[in-house]
Amino acid sequence: MGYMPLGDRILVKPKESEEKTKSGIVLPDSAKEKPQEGQVIAAGSGGRDDKGNKIPMEVKVGDTVLYSKYAGTEVKIDGVEHLIIRESDVLAIVTK
Repeated sequence: MGYMPLGDRILVKPKESEEKTKSGIVLPDSAKEKPQEGQVIAAGSGGRDDKGNKIPMEVKVGDTVLYSKYAGTEVKIDGVEHLIIRESDVLAIVTK
């Protein structure tokens, strides 16, 4: 089953949060920070401006993005956590 976000929304699979600190201390679940980076799994067709003109999406499937900390709606797909967020909540596309 596939999922296609509507309008200017994207489906993101968040990056796994760190299990250990750089010094090797194991973090309990309560101390882990919510990830702010993830991979775009699906993208909508784009939003519309005030005049009804289509605005194309800047992000595409496969991009790794940095998004706002409390952005989006959490959904579980096949037992895996995902987020549906608006493109405006994306702060940057990560380039390597």
